[in-house]
Amino acid sequence: MLSKLNIAAKTHRVLILSVAAVWCLPSLAQERIYRCGNEYTNNATVAKAQGCKLMEGGNITVIQGPAPQAAPRSASSSTAPRSAPRNDSAEQRARDSDARQILEMELRKAEERLAQAQKAYANGQPEKEGIESRNYQRYLDRVAELKATVARAEADVNGLRRELARMGGAPVAPPAASGPAGPAPAVPGASGPSEPAAK
Repeated sequence: MLSKLNIAAKTHRVLILSVAAVWCLPSLAQERIYRCGNEYTNNATVAKAQGCKLMEGGNITVIQGPAPQAAPRSASSSTAPRSAPRNDSAEQRARDSDARQILEMELRKAEERLAQAQKAYANGQPEKEGIESRNYQRYLDRVAELKATVARAEADVNGLRRELARMGGAPVAPPAASGPAGPAPAVPGASGPSEPAAK
């Protein structure tokens, strides 16, 4: 009697589990998903027409964002510029003027750095310092570093001049102060007889 009850209970459990599994299967199964660039579709005919690739592997979840509302934005943006073009141009001119002043200040600073770098480089023959008289490689390393500093400073000056020329108007001429501070801008490594006097 007990064995018949056990068999009946087991059969009942298996039957309930089978029904639950069959009931859950449709929700677990997913249609074939095709990827068309940045879009996904489960329509096989559309996928074949567009040459989409079948996605294999796990489930794919695609969350769509809100559709852009182009009409209201274009209406508001088309009316805004008409109402205040003069303010925009005056503000833009003020911003351009401020930007030009900042660039001119940066150019002056960059030219000062270039003049200092050229003075320290001394046309590739700077004065030896400390141990460099006994260790020639240290001297060569410092000369190479000074040459690279001059090249960077020249690149900065040229870039700022190009930017100022792009903003309109004539590019700023090199200041007269760079003459006394050091030699005129020259190609790094150019030979020259200028050797600083010993202190």
